[in-house]
Amino acid sequence: MKKPNFIIAGFPKCGTTSLFHYLKQHPDIFMPNQKELHFFTQAQIFKLNKGPKDKVVKQSHIKSEKEYLELFKSVKDEIAVGDASPSYINYPENFGMIKQYLNDPKVIVIVRDPIDRAYSNYLHLKRELRETMDFFSALKNEDNRRKESYSDFWYYRFNSTYYKKILMAKKTFSNVLVLTAEEFKRNPEITLKKVYSFLGVKLIVKKQALETKFNVGGFYKKNLITSLLFQPSRFKNALKKIIKPTRWIKMLLSKFSRLFQIKKPSIDQDSLSYLKNHFSKEINNLKKMNIDVSKWRKY
Repeated sequence: MKKPNFIIAGFPKCGTTSLFHYLKQHPDIFMPNQKELHFFTQAQIFKLNKGPKDKVVKQSHIKSEKEYLELFKSVKDEIAVGDASPSYINYPENFGMIKQYLNDPKVIVIVRDPIDRAYSNYLHLKRELRETMDFFSALKNEDNRRKESYSDFWYYRFNSTYYKKILMAKKTFSNVLVLTAEEFKRNPEITLKKVYSFLGVKLIVKKQALETKFNVGGFYKKNLITSLLFQPSRFKNALKKIIKPTRWIKMLLSKFSRLFQIKKPSIDQDSLSYLKNHFSKEINNLKKMNIDVSKWRKY
């Protein structure tokens, strides 16, 4: 049975979902039906389950090697076989184990303006009716949530801290490609060709496919329908085992959800000032790593 030879270790809320679905359409690339396997970080993240609905969200994570390998039993003669799990990049202590188990896989890391990423993370949990604090209060409360063993998805600053994690990835793995969500959004065709070249597959990009939006982001009216769409539940987890969430289903749900989309609130000034100060050194280090931050806000 063939194991993955590349992983997408993009940070949460940086575009991993879209890249996963685009790669899944390529004839030379195999991606399992399930995204976000979190197999190599299960030892850490399964202990972090004290936040609202954390245990429900983790029900779909892969818990055993047998379960993990089963997802790749349909691999045929694809050149690239992938695993897309955002948690991998956040635990550099596991990089050595991943390298050994997958025989030094190629690694794709996706980053985003850290403030935009943190706020998108916050809105995601608001959309799921799990986050009750305002953004600034949640930022200041992050250390308490870590002590209380909330899932790491609640760590808005932690998930936007890139430099040391990327540095360790580059030291551990032989092939690491770092992309920004901004370049992917601005030039999806060029960025995808960069990914395909990195993976050693044909540079096939279907322009029609690039018009498809898979990520359901933004802000929405609070009603019964949006609650059913976004709030995690055991029923939805069970339903996904029967009806696999294919890209077509994702597209339909995304289009339907837009009926309830409203303008998202702007980041408050206190949060903005706090995060600019917090990430200023981080940005300078990323520049030294030749990561293009030109489309990010000024820090």
